[in-house]
Amino acid sequence: MQQMIEKASVLIEALPHIQKFRGDTVVVKFGGSIMESEIGYRNILKDVAFMECVGLQPVIVHGGGKSVSKKMREAHIQPNFVQGLRVTDEQTIKVVESVLNNEVNPHLVEIIKNYGGKAHGIHGEDIIKVKKHVGFDPQTGAELDWGYVGKVIHVDVEPIKAFLKADIIPVITPLGRGEDGHLYNVNADDVANAIACALQARKLVFLSDVPGLLRDPNDATTLISTLSLSEVEDLIARGIISGGMLPKIGGAVEALKAGVSKTHIIDSALPHSLLLELFTDKGVGTEIVK
Repeated sequence: MQQMIEKASVLIEALPHIQKFRGDTVVVKFGGSIMESEIGYRNILKDVAFMECVGLQPVIVHGGGKSVSKKMREAHIQPNFVQGLRVTDEQTIKVVESVLNNEVNPHLVEIIKNYGGKAHGIHGEDIIKVKKHVGFDPQTGAELDWGYVGKVIHVDVEPIKAFLKADIIPVITPLGRGEDGHLYNVNADDVANAIACALQARKLVFLSDVPGLLRDPNDATTLISTLSLSEVEDLIARGIISGGMLPKIGGAVEALKAGVSKTHIIDSALPHSLLLELFTDKGVGTEIVK
C-alpha cells in the first residue's frame, strides 16, 4: 500500500507542471553516446511519447554521428574532425544523408509509434536553409574548410507546426540545403537551437553525456542547477564553461534571447531524465534562465 501511495505522490507532484506546460512546444535534442544504447534512447523516446500524451508538443532533433562514422569506416572512408565538426566531402555527405535519413530517423519514428505515440520523420534539408560554415585556426589565423558543413540561416516551421497541430511528433535530421542547392551536414545542437528559436518554443532541452553544467567536471555533486544569463560570461572566463559545453551554453543563451522561455541541459544516460527535469519540483540537470 505504501508503494502505491508513493506512486500517487509522484503523479500529484507532476500535476502542476503538466498543467503549466500543456499545449507548449518543447524541442528535445539528443545524440552522442546515448545513440549507441538501444535501452538509453528507447527511454528518451518513451518520455517523449509520455510528454505528447499529457498535452505537450515535443519536437525531436537527433544526431547519429557514431553510426555515420561506423558506416564510413565500413566504406573505407576515414572520419576526420576539426574543432569538433566532421569534415564533410562529397563521399561523406552521401553517407551522412543515408544513415540519418534512411536508417536512424525511421528507426526512432518506429519506436515512438511502438509506444503508442504518433510521429513522422522530417529530413532537415526539406525545411532548413544553410550557408557554408567558415572558421579560422586560432593559432595561425588560416581559414578552415569543413567542406559541406552548414550554418543555419532559415527554418521553414510550417511543416513542423502542421504535424504538431495534428498531434504528431516531428523527428528531424540535422541536415540542410545550401544556397548552392547542395546538401550540407549541420551540427545537431545548432539545428535544435534554430528550430526552438523559429518556433518560439517554451523549452529547449539538450540531452547530453554529462549531468549538466558542473563547477568541477570531475565531481557530479558540483552540478549548477540554475544558471542565469548574467552569470554566463564570468563562468566562461573562469573556465567552468568550456570545451563541448561552450556551444550548448552558447545555443541556450541565443535561444533565450530569441524568446525561448527556458533551456535545459540534462544527462541522457539517467533513466527518464527528461520527465524528471520537466515534471518534478527539483529537476535533475541545469536549467538556463533569463
